[in-house]
Amino acid sequence: MENQSEKDTDQNEEMLETSESLESLSLADVSAEKTTPDSDTDLEIEDPEKAFAGITGIELYLEACRLLEVVPVSHFIQNLAKPYINLNHHGLGPRGAKAIAIALVSNATVTHLELEDNWILAEGAVCLAQMLQENCCLQELNISNNHLDTEGAEAIASLLLDNMSYLHALQLSGNNFGEETAPYFAEALMGNYQVKELDLSHNEFSEKGGELLGQMLASNETLELLNLSWNHLSMKGAVALGTGLRSNGTLKILDLSWNGFGNEGARALGEALKINNVLVQLDLSSNQIDSEGAKKLCKGLEVNGNLKVLKLANNPLTVEGATALIASIRKNPKSMMEEINISNVPVNETFIKLLDLVCQEHPGLDVTYGEAGGYISKNPEQYPNPMKVIQNYLNEHNLQLWDFFRNIDKDGNMKIPVAAIRRAIMQESNIPLNRVQIAELVQKLDRNRTGVVDYSHLKEKKLAQKPVEGEMKEEEEKEEP
Repeated sequence: MENQSEKDTDQNEEMLETSESLESLSLADVSAEKTTPDSDTDLEIEDPEKAFAGITGIELYLEACRLLEVVPVSHFIQNLAKPYINLNHHGLGPRGAKAIAIALVSNATVTHLELEDNWILAEGAVCLAQMLQENCCLQELNISNNHLDTEGAEAIASLLLDNMSYLHALQLSGNNFGEETAPYFAEALMGNYQVKELDLSHNEFSEKGGELLGQMLASNETLELLNLSWNHLSMKGAVALGTGLRSNGTLKILDLSWNGFGNEGARALGEALKINNVLVQLDLSSNQIDSEGAKKLCKGLEVNGNLKVLKLANNPLTVEGATALIASIRKNPKSMMEEINISNVPVNETFIKLLDLVCQEHPGLDVTYGEAGGYISKNPEQYPNPMKVIQNYLNEHNLQLWDFFRNIDKDGNMKIPVAAIRRAIMQESNIPLNRVQIAELVQKLDRNRTGVVDYSHLKEKKLAQKPVEGEMKEEEEKEEP
């Protein structure tokens, strides 16, 4: 008697047959080449779509792997009915990517697919682009570090240009996209109304690419996040991007770190910040911006009323430039700044005193700076453990930690931005914590530097009316190895 595995093999082989070579297999071919048990060839099927309708995603994937002579990925099979699949670093190659693309053509459950570092090459990118023309559910795709090169860039850009997919987040970092690919993306993104988050970092765009992408920013009405870090955009690229930001009305997060802008690039972005009222986060780390460049950037910070995060780490700033940055926030009553990162810049006592004054006026502000020199480093002040201070406050007011967070949580979603916590504590005179202690407290509550404190785990304790004593100690020990 024929065993079950042999029967399954026979059934799979009866589902699909191909008269073409594996090299020419396409998504359309797989759908059209399905045969019925009574048919002699695939050409006898009058309605391939109806004949193909009964095949599940897993069966389709297994048959595609057989035809393409690739080993099926068990993790993909196990998660095909889930919204999130992570296949990073699986060594898929172009044929493995093709098999996955075939299985996802009509998939209605997967919304987020991770395919980073799989050597899918341009061939794999073309297959994924074809799949995305039909798939209406996939919203987030990561195909970074896959050696897509120019042909792959053209395939993805054509998909974006035609608005053929429902993608809203696309990661294309580290794919050898050179200057010749910049026109593809610039043209595609000028008219694309789907993609909100795009990562083009660690590629090879230079000044001309920066100029084209800057023109794109002036026209694009959808992008909210753009990562162009680790390219070679230089000063002209920065100027063009600054010009584009003046007209852009949607971009909230822009990462331009490691692009060698220099002071003129800082000046152009400072001018853009005078006009742009949408950008929330700007990363200019490692761009050869010195204190003179920081002062040019300050011209925008003195009037901008929307930027919340500014990253300037690993630039050759001195305490003079650092002081100018803090002073610009003090000059701007409309400033919404919550975070400034100048972590490599050593500061002095004058800077610390100014920062303390500014934080009184802007209690949500957190500035990360280098070591403080002079008198401060020789005689550091010792402050009480902020976790114990908060616990004492809770005990005195007969409160639980849940109540403390709940009073701060304006949205009621049990996730509080760290800036809101800083602001609430600074403005609550009954909690004797200074800026340094609050920074230490926030670091312990938000160990992973997410910018948010999630206190949802305290809900059960609140319902059980657990005593407050020891809660802060638990928070301090939480996630410790």
